[in-house]
Amino acid sequence: MATRLMEPSDVFLNHRSTDTKRTVATQLYNNLRKHGINPFLDEKNMKPGDKLFEKINNGIMECKIGVAVFSPRYCESYFCLHELALLTALKKKVIPIFCDVNPSQLRVVNNTKWSKEEHRRFRWALDEAKHTVGLTYKSSKGNLSEFVTNASEIIIGSMKELENEDEMMDIHLPIPV
Repeated sequence: MATRLMEPSDVFLNHRSTDTKRTVATQLYNNLRKHGINPFLDEKNMKPGDKLFEKINNGIMECKIGVAVFSPRYCESYFCLHELALLTALKKKVIPIFCDVNPSQLRVVNNTKWSKEEHRRFRWALDEAKHTVGLTYKSSKGNLSEFVTNASEIIIGSMKELENEDEMMDIHLPIPV
């Protein structure tokens, strides 16, 4: 049996499935793939038998950029907040997309199943994202196709900037003898 190795993901798409999977998240995934970018989207990258946190955490650790698609019920999801907190803790560049929600409306819910430490991590990551320049999409007024094209161009541009920064770091590192 041949072993199939997955390429590391360039972009991790963090989103609330019930809110944005059929709209922004999947279309963004498809558009990025068309441009040669390897995005991570749970339903596309995970298969039966995968360990949920292991696969997601590896996708986040491998990625260069995180895209957080905030939606009205995003903050109710442990997985969304866990992914955002990990992206932030690993100092990944996060591009927020505010889909049918304003940054000021985003608050971590008081869930008694979550520890105090988890609440603290989630609030910290959410505050970081709320204070990052992002994109806004209002489904009642916007053209989804145009929005996804624009967002993809911004993500691709950010990928190129990061690659250029990496190349500059390589140039300035002393060569061991």
